[in-house]
Amino acid sequence: MSFEIRPVTPDDHAVWLPLWRGYQTFYKTDIPAEVSDHSWARFLDPAEPMYAAIAWQNNKAIGLVHWIYHRSCWTAGDYCYLQDLFVAPDTRGTGAGRKLIEHVYDHATNASAARVYWLTQEDNVTAMKLYDRIGDKSGFIQYRKML
Repeated sequence: MSFEIRPVTPDDHAVWLPLWRGYQTFYKTDIPAEVSDHSWARFLDPAEPMYAAIAWQNNKAIGLVHWIYHRSCWTAGDYCYLQDLFVAPDTRGTGAGRKLIEHVYDHATNASAARVYWLTQEDNVTAMKLYDRIGDKSGFIQYRKML
């Protein structure tokens, strides 16, 4: 299948938001609108290390990816955290998820990042079939404390 992956523009908000809400539904969460608005503004601010792209197929937005660069004590190059990846349910299995991840790989390579990494829920077995083919499991378990 043919996809176009391109960075978001201010005009993309109306197509990004339903995909973003779909992502939240998938993960059974509800991010407040003001937080989503804040993230959207960061994606558009060239001074921010946060980025977003949309997958398009036949002029229809079918997926999104968000990523963030940050420093690491382990490498001279920044790490790239692929924070959010979502493909609309009716287009899953078409290769759009892979293309979105590869878009982030390309962006991170051009930014001289040392690593791209991401997390997924342990029961997201369908997505993990793709991730096992295009990434390496770290062996780490995430712990967190919400503040």
